Amino acid sequence: MDVPLTHLDRPFDYLVPAELDAAAVPGVRVKVRFAGQLVDGWLLERADDSGHTGKLAYLERVVSPEPVLAPEIARLARAVADRYAGSLADVLRLAVPPRHARVEKEPRGDSDEPPMPGEPGGGVDPRGDSDEPPTAGERGADVDPRGWRDYPAGPAFLRALGDGRTPRAVWSALPGEDWAARYADAVAATVAGGRGAVVVVADARDLDRLDAALTGTLGPGRHVCLSAALGPARRYRAFLAARRGEVPVVIGTRAAMFAPVERLGLLAIWDDGDDLHAEPRAPYPHAREVLLTRAQLGAAGALVGGYTRTAEAQLLVETGWAREVVADRATVRARTPAIAPTGDDPQLARDPGAATARLPSLAWTTARDALRADAPVLVQVPRRGYLPSVACAECRTPARCPHCAGPLALPSAEGVPACRWCGRVAAAYACPECGGRRLRAAVTGARRTAEELGRAFPGVPVRTSGREEVLATVPGGAGLVIATPGAEPVAEGGYGAVLLLDSWALLTRADLRAGEEALRRWLTAAALARPGSAGGRVVVVADGALAPVQALLRWDAAWFAARELAERRELGFPPAVRMASVTGPAEAVADLLAGARLPDGAEVLGPVPADEGRERMLVRVPRARAAALAEALHAAAGQRSARKAADPVRLQVDPLSLF
Repeated sequence: MDVPLTHLDRPFDYLVPAELDAAAVPGVRVKVRFAGQLVDGWLLERADDSGHTGKLAYLERVVSPEPVLAPEIARLARAVADRYAGSLADVLRLAVPPRHARVEKEPRGDSDEPPMPGEPGGGVDPRGDSDEPPTAGERGADVDPRGWRDYPAGPAFLRALGDGRTPRAVWSALPGEDWAARYADAVAATVAGGRGAVVVVADARDLDRLDAALTGTLGPGRHVCLSAALGPARRYRAFLAARRGEVPVVIGTRAAMFAPVERLGLLAIWDDGDDLHAEPRAPYPHAREVLLTRAQLGAAGALVGGYTRTAEAQLLVETGWAREVVADRATVRARTPAIAPTGDDPQLARDPGAATARLPSLAWTTARDALRADAPVLVQVPRRGYLPSVACAECRTPARCPHCAGPLALPSAEGVPACRWCGRVAAAYACPECGGRRLRAAVTGARRTAEELGRAFPGVPVRTSGREEVLATVPGGAGLVIATPGAEPVAEGGYGAVLLLDSWALLTRADLRAGEEALRRWLTAAALARPGSAGGRVVVVADGALAPVQALLRWDAAWFAARELAERRELGFPPAVRMASVTGPAEAVADLLAGARLPDGAEVLGPVPADEGRERMLVRVPRARAAALAEALHAAAGQRSARKAADPVRLQVDPLSLF
């Protein structure tokens, strides 16, 4: 039943009246009476009898005869709920989009609206409801593995997919790689073998790129896109096309991780380190973990790819669950741009001010030389806006809102400071420490950087790409592109220079994944540069002795991931161990943990302050006892739910942020 009470997280038996016998099939939405109320539910299974000895009520009605909940997805949802100490109803709300009655009534393959890119083109599977795999003629031509030949294990991975086997790979993409085309190759090989595929990407830009690549490889109408940005009708139409078997491939953002696909052969995710893959709603599953769980349950292949490699992906390689697909070092050196830091000893000897300058001379001359060669220049800055953080010009105390203590920011050169949290304007701001009224920049945003570089390079076009306005591509010719991480556009022929500014803002964050995230953002931007042999250069404004910078200089994400995993294993942090976060009012957190029968060896850490007066406790166990920890926390939450405890407690297993 779709109820928000943890202690009711179990199936209930109901009788099926004769008039609903034909429509009440497993997977349909139903209405039932429970505790005097009419509630929504899912019909999971039909049986001849019940183990319940009391009186059974009847189903009230079948909401729709469409069996939208596939048996495989129901099993997966239960496994995900158990892994994340959540409830099945919460997972099913993520797995199946809300019903759109008009879409259900449309003839199959028909719509009042023209199909959008990635929507089925009106064609219905000619094999109908046949359970037989497609013939060689229906599968199409063999996939050309040339795009994967730079990776010694790449062609074998494609052959395994085409042969119906279940290869599992962690792929480190080369700089300049057309990753969408490589994923299209893997999907095409899977389809040629008579099976389907699900591919998850982080955002709409990546989805558009993969959509175009798949359309070119498979042809139109062979895949659908699933994304919350599509809107209710289009999203439900794409979901039904997949559920009805009209298309063999589903791609999308994290909304696609539960997509129902028949004869599933490949589950893939691109850039699994992006925090957009983490679901912000309970039970907070990560798309990577859902796809890997699904591959394990359904005996399907798996592909985890990116320019970088997370500690979680490295664990898959070290445990033997997956094989790494990487290029040899000679190929990496040939494809990598020339990368240089500004904070090492030789650079500091030539430019002593490089240690404190925001744009050291090396970065400035690199950009100048690229612009003179009529090549575009990409400048990555970690923050958007103009001055997203300001401080007192006299004593350097961070400027805070007098009402909510949020950070003050300047929207423009002529603007007045305003709070980033509550939006209140602080036109008459005075520093509480020294009384000063002048403000200085504490953090410089993308728009201020564009303004500064526009003055440094007069006459050169300057474009910005960020959350407010995302550029998809940059035309050829000289120009400066100022972008925030994740919004870097692709340049025709590659960038002549890439400047990575304000590295301290990434490396000094109080976060377990600070170094990993910094390297991920740098590699994503540097991958857009031309190879070094073609004049491509990358300058990172950071000390060259730092481990993330060393990994960038050598383009060796695997080395950094192995180092990161070893350190986390030594310190007892995920993914080497399983850790759960319990957040809420102090009394509620203590109450839940007191009622939890934690497994042997569990360590309780904390409390530490959270937000809005709440506190957080961490529970750590070895990976072998992860299931027992999730079960104990779920049972304790159920006890509080049954007692109707007033204060809510948020449970998160392996959250991205621990501090």
